[in-house]
Amino acid sequence: MKIKTRLSLYFTLISSGALLLVLVAVYIAVFSFFNADFYNRLQERTKLASQFYLKADELATDSLMQVQQKYLERLPDEVIRIYDDYNLSAFNMKNHIFWTKEIIEQVRKEGTIEYEEGKRKVFGKYYHDNQGNYVILASAVDTNLSHRTIVLAKITGVLFIIFGTGLFFAGRVFAQKALSPVDKIISQISNIQASNLHLRVDEVNTKDEIAQLVNNFNRLLEHLQNAFELQQTFVANASHELRTPLTSIMGEVDVALNKKRNMAEYERVLHSIANDGGRLQETITSLMELAQVDLNYTRAALTPIRVDELIWELDESWAIKKGPGQLKIQLADLPEDEELLTIPAHKSMLYIALNNIIDNAFKYSGSNPVVLDFKADATGITIAVTDKGQGISKADIEKIYQPFFRVNKDKSVSGSGIGLYITSKIIELFKGNIHVASQPGKGSTFTVSFLKVNTPS
Repeated sequence: MKIKTRLSLYFTLISSGALLLVLVAVYIAVFSFFNADFYNRLQERTKLASQFYLKADELATDSLMQVQQKYLERLPDEVIRIYDDYNLSAFNMKNHIFWTKEIIEQVRKEGTIEYEEGKRKVFGKYYHDNQGNYVILASAVDTNLSHRTIVLAKITGVLFIIFGTGLFFAGRVFAQKALSPVDKIISQISNIQASNLHLRVDEVNTKDEIAQLVNNFNRLLEHLQNAFELQQTFVANASHELRTPLTSIMGEVDVALNKKRNMAEYERVLHSIANDGGRLQETITSLMELAQVDLNYTRAALTPIRVDELIWELDESWAIKKGPGQLKIQLADLPEDEELLTIPAHKSMLYIALNNIIDNAFKYSGSNPVVLDFKADATGITIAVTDKGQGISKADIEKIYQPFFRVNKDKSVSGSGIGLYITSKIIELFKGNIHVASQPGKGSTFTVSFLKVNTPS
């Protein structure tokens, strides 16, 4: 059953249940009104009898009947009896209906009484008069009650069916209107496949659960797209990047073994093999980093990471590689609030991302030191790495985050071209931004920023 139909049924059941309660309440109220109205009519008969009989000494029985027929509607099988202190009927009303002594005494005791006796309804009242005390009892058969209740039941039943049907279709219209964005989302999702994960579901201009669903689904697509790209990059380029230096090494070895060479020639071959081996080692390291990032990308457990502590770990590592002071750490006035220094991230992946930027800066700075500026405040965390290299042209800046793209075409600077690609994916995963500012011949500055830092609880 579709959600639209289910919502329509729920809406109809709830509304119809409320309507049924209202109709039942109305039915009971109207039924009670019919009963009360009939007793009120009987009460009017007793008042009429008291006015025209008890207050008039010479009023005959026929006079009461004439006034009653003139001013009051005749009730079916109507009977009025007036009893004196001796429980004797004052007049012979030409019918055979009498009340027992117990009923008459009950009227005297309670003042008024009303009850049903089979199909007949009875009302009695006790009156005081200067000629004596009297009990007046009036009764009649309410022949219209059953007819009225049947008609009322039919009316309420028809109203319930009509309104229930109307509520169902009205609920379906509202459900269809409310879920219309879902139909659009389903249509767009059906077009998304593994070959076009770059597509996204259009965002809706609401702040309800559908908007949250769209945002979360787009975020999932973004993660899947990055994971697929990482896998495709690894598979598509691993064999090529590994085969090229291996082929070069095998070729140099074959040349060296083809015939005896002098010492200088062997030294040249060994240097060439060492260079290719170093390139191969760096490529394997980059590919392993890529595989590690791919493994953790969609299932990385985010924990609060102190970025300043991670930077000091990087400083210690590069002090061993390049010597103390080659990586110059410049810290602004750090806040005392630890939360301002913390971001939700995966420590090893964030370490790889920042380390790749620093490594890239050292490669292009030669013997010059690399400067790392760290800043943290209420707006977020900023990490800027500045080198003294040759700089990057505007045309190449747009390509540096592509896998295996290298600015240095002549291979004078070693590298696999994967580092910045991995870094951009990691920074994107942790909701950060990476920006590069560069001038040819004056060096480059890579800036990583994490805005609106929130530590997960």
